[in-house]
Amino acid sequence: MLLHIPQVLTPEQLAHARALMAEADWTDGRVTSGSQSAQVKHNLQLPEDSPAARELAQLVLDALKRHDLFFSAALPKQVFPPLFNCYQGGMTFGNHVDNALRRHPYSGEWIRTDVSCTLFFSEPEEYDGGELIVEDSYGLHSVKLPAGDMVLYPSTSLHRVEPVTRGARLASFFWTQSMIRDDAKRSLLFDMDMAISALRQRHGDGEELVALTASYHNLLRMWAEL
Repeated sequence: MLLHIPQVLTPEQLAHARALMAEADWTDGRVTSGSQSAQVKHNLQLPEDSPAARELAQLVLDALKRHDLFFSAALPKQVFPPLFNCYQGGMTFGNHVDNALRRHPYSGEWIRTDVSCTLFFSEPEEYDGGELIVEDSYGLHSVKLPAGDMVLYPSTSLHRVEPVTRGARLASFFWTQSMIRDDAKRSLLFDMDMAISALRQRHGDGEELVALTASYHNLLRMWAEL
């Protein structure tokens, strides 16, 4: 499932984040890459232990906690602390698949990467190129979203970032270990949840909707890993 999640951050949060990024010291983005992806990764990244990165990560995590669509789609068990990158001057990230496991930088626990997310901090007109290309069984998907919007997709997907030929592309990227490991099951539960919400708004809570809601929760109970 590839999903566009709008307005994760408010304009005020974006302005604050952009100000922090403008004053921050950036480093080579390959520091957080695996051996394969490091060969095709050419970008800048905020050191994850820097004060700016920590403040920005908390800002994103707090926003995610308030966003019902993210919860419904990802069904998060753990969220890896968001990281932040910058592409400019022809920088790119070639085809790769994200590492299956990542060690949490603060707790030391291992997190399985089920869901990948990119949250955009630059407006599309601020830069040329920089499209996130995600490949799945339906072909190639090109993603370039407004600032404050996020795309969510399975971490098993082959993906890349096209070269940025003008301006700068600022974004956050992170991973979620879901309570539902399998993407097909996650997608089914998301579709059910969206249908239940739409029916509730249109018709209220009738007997049929209560039964459908029970089926959703029973499937969640059957499949969830806690």
